[in-house]
Amino acid sequence: MTDPKRERQIFVQAMDIGCPTERAAYIQHTCSGDAALLQRVQALVQASEVSDDFLPGQPSGSPATLCAAALALPASVFGSYKLMEQIGEGGFGVVFMAEQLEPVRRRVALKVIKPGMDSRQVIGRFEAERQALALMQHPNIAQVFDAGATDSGQPYFVMELVKGVSITRFCEDQPLDLEARLQLFIEVCSAIQHAHQKGVIHRDLKPSNVLVTVNDGPASAHSRQPNGRRT
Repeated sequence: MTDPKRERQIFVQAMDIGCPTERAAYIQHTCSGDAALLQRVQALVQASEVSDDFLPGQPSGSPATLCAAALALPASVFGSYKLMEQIGEGGFGVVFMAEQLEPVRRRVALKVIKPGMDSRQVIGRFEAERQALALMQHPNIAQVFDAGATDSGQPYFVMELVKGVSITRFCEDQPLDLEARLQLFIEVCSAIQHAHQKGVIHRDLKPSNVLVTVNDGPASAHSRQPNGRRT
């Protein structure tokens, strides 16, 4: 009999993987040898993807096509930024880890519109997202450093690179007791309240959009890039 707890854990971790091809490979590997578990997790993922299709304003095209398009960007250097690897993907944007070359050298996250999705409506949503992010000044919200456009006219923006894991995975891996989990939840609520005070409503708030990092002090929760709705 399939263990519901393990089934849920695999599903949550699979949904953290932005590229559908990599997500499917992860599920196949993790559920290897358990056909019932594989079938149930695949059904959960499929139901989640079908549900997303009913949201207004979602771009057309299969997830696999969009993932492939994201990797077909025309250049590996945008201004002072050199792309290193893809680390995330949304409805109309893709996020790369990049190296800033000047005036200082550091690792950053760079989000750019996917090729072929640069319609006036999508560009408007993208620019609204980066403007909303620029208004945020909170320790648990990734900062925006810069913005620009590629030679082909694709807008992008550069933000703080947050190296962490989803809040659910962090709580399970530690594992954290109830008090510690509530403390993390309070930090998330503080970031959301800050966004609300700036007039920004997050419409895609989910565990995979909240990353937890551990520095010299206690663990800290950071909101990750959603698609036009940042907290």
